[in-house]
Amino acid sequence: MLADKIKTIVKGTHLKVNNGIGLCNAYSMESIKQGRGFKKILLVDLKGSEVGFFDECGSIYVSAIKEVL
Repeated sequence: MLADKIKTIVKGTHLKVNNGIGLCNAYSMESIKQGRGFKKILLVDLKGSEVGFFDECGSIYVSAIKEVL
């Protein structure tokens, strides 16, 4: 189940995300854990060149994560 895998995200985790530009690969730049809970926004290195945009680091909503690899 995806909800269980999202809780295991640490720095360097390979993700598949769709944040409006299409499904592409991303790598987590930080852990999703924060204090006693979990973050709603995650800093990632997004590989936008797969869908015709630029590769960049930025924040995405956790709800945009489609798969944790």
